[in-house]
Amino acid sequence: MGAEAYGLVGFFAMLQVAFNLLDMGLTHTMSRESARFHGGATHALEYLRLARALEVLFGFIALLGGTLLFALAEPIAEQWLKAKSLSANEITASLQIMALIAAMRWMSGYYRGIVTGAERLIWLSGMNIIVTTGRFVLVLPLIMFVSNEPLVYFYFQLLVAIFELGGMAIQGHRLLPEKPKDQRIKVELEPIKPVLKFALSIAFTSSIWVLVTQTDKLVLSKILPLEDYGYFTVAVLLASGIMVASGPITNALMPRMARLQAEGRKEQLIELYRNASQTVTMVVAPVTLILALFSSQVLWMWSGDLELVNKSSSTLSLYSIGYGFLALGAFPYYLQYAKGDLKLHVMGNAVFVVVLVPSVIWASQRYGMVGAGWAWLVSNVVYFFSWVPLVHHRLAPHLHLKWLFFDIVKIISPAILVALFAKNLNWSQDRALLAIELILLGVALLMICVSIKKLKVGYK
Repeated sequence: MGAEAYGLVGFFAMLQVAFNLLDMGLTHTMSRESARFHGGATHALEYLRLARALEVLFGFIALLGGTLLFALAEPIAEQWLKAKSLSANEITASLQIMALIAAMRWMSGYYRGIVTGAERLIWLSGMNIIVTTGRFVLVLPLIMFVSNEPLVYFYFQLLVAIFELGGMAIQGHRLLPEKPKDQRIKVELEPIKPVLKFALSIAFTSSIWVLVTQTDKLVLSKILPLEDYGYFTVAVLLASGIMVASGPITNALMPRMARLQAEGRKEQLIELYRNASQTVTMVVAPVTLILALFSSQVLWMWSGDLELVNKSSSTLSLYSIGYGFLALGAFPYYLQYAKGDLKLHVMGNAVFVVVLVPSVIWASQRYGMVGAGWAWLVSNVVYFFSWVPLVHHRLAPHLHLKWLFFDIVKIISPAILVALFAKNLNWSQDRALLAIELILLGVALLMICVSIKKLKVGYK
């Protein structure tokens, strides 16, 4: 597609995350209430009234947000993005399609919440495989053999978004309980009031999450040429694969923890929490180590572009380590989510964003993408070692040190030593051989983590 067109793809990824500012905590609320209903904590009629109210609210916000993004497409194309080869009209049309996709994908989040809360994870995994394959695999022959124009790419993404919304909507409605024959489900906001405090807490933290994860991308989209922004996007999207690796585990974890909390099974909840922490560490560690320590090899193997390697390798390393800490530091949030009390999460993230956002802006303006990478890394390290222990102490006393040393450090330490040793080896310059070497190293690191995880020494 070229660096500038890929810069638009990166801007598109940022817009989709920024669209979550309109979420107001509703997606997570729908997932939690769905889990509570299936755990027997709420009645069918009460759940139906809430589901109907949230569906209407989701639809209104999707329409509002999509319209706003659509209207802002032209000024963003002409005044914000610094393009050289792409015309303003082409960028404007691409941005307008992005607005439609973002609205549809966000509306899909409502139905995803119903499916996740019902723990229909096999069906959801199948849908995710189809949608992800469409977005990232089936689009490749299109841009390689038909047209590499940005508009062609975004029109294809629009078709995938329509398919995803349709499939999610059908399954979501199937999982809702049947409406009693003598009852009429009105569209009203009254059912939202009992969950409003929880929803607003998530809304606040979601807004902070957007600021934390997207401020650097927003600032750099303004100060970097669109071509360099494309190089930055490659590094960040590769690093964010760490969250993709941990996402399926945490998506299954959250509704189950909410259900165990609703059933009063606190010991099983903590046991599940620790097992999930070990599993995420086992999965995240190899990905993080390869992307962080072998960033140049990964970029060369993938692209064969020396300019990309030179401009993006340092940024990829910094963001990868930051995302690794983020994947593990998110666990106390899951504990608060299950208990339905997010006060500590709100407080911690409020302080976090007050410190991080100015740091990211300053570092990005002064040192470009590498500065943004350092700000991202340091902020996540500080959060992990300062705020996570406090949350554990408040919600599960005497858990933190066991969690840190036996669920994380014990598993990841041997993998780090092996990866550091492997970094000093002679790596092939042939891209095909290099790919095989990196895959073998990744498998070896994973096997090491799996073996250590099976050792229950110090678990109790």
